[in-house]
This record gives sequence, structure tokens and C-alpha cells, in this order.
Amino acid sequence: MSFQQWLFLMGLACGLPGSAIALILLWTGDVEAKVQWTLTLLIVLPWVGLSLSLRHRVIYSLQTLANLIGALREGDYSLRARGAHRADVLGEVFREVNALADALREGRLEAVEATQLLRKVMEEIDVAIFAFDGHHRLKLVNRTGERLLGRSSQQVLGRTADELGLAECLRGEPIRTFQRAFPGGVGRWEQRRRTFWEQGRPHQLLVLTDLSRTLREEERQAWKRLLRVLGHELNNSLAPIKSMAATLRTLLMRRPSDWEEDAQRGLTVIASRAEALSRFVEAYTRLARLPRPRRQPVDVEALIRRIVALETRLPVAIVRGPQLHIEADRDQLEQLLINLVRNAVDAALETNGGVRIGWRKSGHCLDIWIEDDGPGLASAENLFVPFYTTKPGGTGIGLVLSQQIAEAHGGQLTLQNRTTGCGCVATLRLPLARTDDAVHEPQDRAARAPRRRNR
Repeated sequence: MSFQQWLFLMGLACGLPGSAIALILLWTGDVEAKVQWTLTLLIVLPWVGLSLSLRHRVIYSLQTLANLIGALREGDYSLRARGAHRADVLGEVFREVNALADALREGRLEAVEATQLLRKVMEEIDVAIFAFDGHHRLKLVNRTGERLLGRSSQQVLGRTADELGLAECLRGEPIRTFQRAFPGGVGRWEQRRRTFWEQGRPHQLLVLTDLSRTLREEERQAWKRLLRVLGHELNNSLAPIKSMAATLRTLLMRRPSDWEEDAQRGLTVIASRAEALSRFVEAYTRLARLPRPRRQPVDVEALIRRIVALETRLPVAIVRGPQLHIEADRDQLEQLLINLVRNAVDAALETNGGVRIGWRKSGHCLDIWIEDDGPGLASAENLFVPFYTTKPGGTGIGLVLSQQIAEAHGGQLTLQNRTTGCGCVATLRLPLARTDDAVHEPQDRAARAPRRRNR
């Protein structure tokens, strides 16, 4: 039985008792036949008509509601239900459906705008973007990806990664760099691959970035800086050598009475500048050949006390921190700290100040700080520029080498002027060794074990 039939029968059932009693009294009483038939029609026809009207009213409202929901399902949010009054239960339903349609329309508008913005970004970004389904078939590609493959989106969409030459990119490490020749470009590429879900199925998003231009530009800038430094140092050494050589040639041609003494001084200058140039080349070689750190457990306090003991020009105060261990290359770390302590002492001697060194635990990192009472940093921009120095006879690689050592250990080296008083503070941040907690944990367990047994 359908809902319409059931609703009609329920309407008839509601009027059945009264109508039945009225008809029984009418047909059993002493009434003329013409009056009986007339009254029977007056009873039965309104009874059936009201039942049909009730059925029509309910079915019409439900059909209206079904049409609204169907329109929402189809994405048509323009239809609205009339008669949505708060005092009416059915009107309240219509009012909520209208509010739902407004909310869905606004959400769809925002989604369309966001999609359009995303498409614009994908089209303008200088990165190749590909989306593959679970069968490695291409589902999405941007304009840069089309240029990389040398074909339009109509020609590549739906093709497999093997057909497009991208199968290797969907295997192996998700983030890596490689050298590859594509139809639309040759160079070094950075790959990033992520998994996303669409309609309950996994897809893969592949992003390829051309690193060649960036690397070439960085390489060009590095060569310019290197040539500028090399040219400066070579000119500083070769200019006096050239001048002294010309002077010595003149002396040899004229041979004055004191030419031997002048020749000795000239040769001394040439030897001094040649030695300085040799030191410069040796410093550059040392900077370029820094080996990888060989890590081993290092006691922080013992390391710092050993570094302080090496400095004899000025007493260095130690501010003790917690007992900590780190995994580091002891020799490289000593070299780094010796450079920092030496710089701090050099600065403190200019103002007859002091130097302090200490360490502290900062989250999962170790901070070793070195503070001096010197004149401070005049310019922080050139601190880590290779071969830049303000010290007479300095090589300009101490801080650069220290920075390389810190970064090779996964750490960071910073230098800045003190906020209180004059001077500078250098901070070396290194990740703590995982074994640091393990070193103390057995002792703590051993200390707690007797207590558990006594309990």
C-alpha cells in the first residue's frame, strides 16, 4: 500500500464513526426515501471530499519538499518554498530548507571562487604540477607541466606515467633531486610527491621544480664573490711585489753604493707578501675541505673547561650549567669554540673587559654562549663573509669555518651585540644527543629500584 492510499484511508477512518452512526440512524428511522438519499449524499460526499483534500494537502507539501531537496542535490539553489512560517510546523521545515539552500549557495560560490583562484595560481606558478590516480593515469596538469612534457593537456590527460616518462618520479623517495632531460627542458630538478584522496581513492600529487636557473644564478653570485675576494687579496699581495721587483731591477741597473741594503729590504717585502698569499691560499683550501663530523659522546662541561684552559691571555669565567652530553665531533667543536673564545678575548683586551662562557638547556637543544665586554659589533652583515676581516693579519675564515662546523652538526651559530652593556654575545645552538637522557636514566632506575622492592 502506498503512502497516498494509506493517508486517504486514514482520513476515511477518522470520519467513519460519525458518518456510520448518522447513516444508521437515517436509514433505520421513519424518513422518506428521497430524504434518506439526499442526506446520505450530504454525509458521504463531504466525508470522502475532506479525506481527499487531506491527502492532497499532505502529498502536495511533501512533493514540494522533495522537489526542493532534489534541486539542492542537483546544485540548483534558486528554488524557494513559500509559506514558511514559524507558527506552522511544516512552514518551519520549509524555512530550514530555504536556509540550507542559502548556506549551500554561499558555500558553492566560495568554492567556485577558491577553485578559480587555485587554477589561476596553478597556471601562473613556475612549477610543474601533476596529479595521478591510483592506476598512475594523469588527471590534472598545469601550464608549466604541459611545457615540460612538450604537449597540451588534451594530449596528456588520461595517459599513464610510463607513457609520459614520469614513472620514476612516482617511485622511490618522495622528496629528492635528480638530473633529467624532459621534452621541454633539461637540468636539475627537485621532486616532491604527496598522496591525497578524492572520492575515497588515493591519488598522487607530483611537483617538479627546475633548480637549474636558481643554481646557475647562485653559482654565478658565488663566483662573483669569490673572484672579488681573490682579486682583492691577489692585488694586495702582487702590487707591492710588482713595485719591489721594479725597484730591485732599477737598483741592479744603477748599482748605487747602498744597493745591497735596499735590495735586502725589497726581498724581505716580497717574501712577506708571498708568505701572506700562501697563507691565504692555505686558508681557502682549509675552508673548502672541511670533513664530515665524526660524532661521539662529548661531556659539555669537560669540553668547555678544556677550551678555557687553552686561553692564557685573559682569565675566562665559566658560568656552569646542567650536566649534559652531546653527540659531536670533539675536534671540530673544540676548533669552533677556540675561535669564538679567541675573538671574545681579542675584543675584551681592547677595552680591558672580561669574558664569560656558559651553557644551558633550551628545549631539546644545548646553547653554549660566550659573552665579552668589548666594543661590540660594528657591522653584522659581513660576519660570515669568507675572507672578510677587520683584524690586522686576520684570514677572515674563523667565523665562516665555525658556522660550517655548527651547521654540519645540525646547529646554528649567531653573534649579536649585548642588550645590556657593551660587548658581544656569541651563541652556539646544538641538538642534544638522544643518549643524554639514557645516560642518566639507568642511574635513576637504579636509585628507584630499592624503593620499589622495599614497598
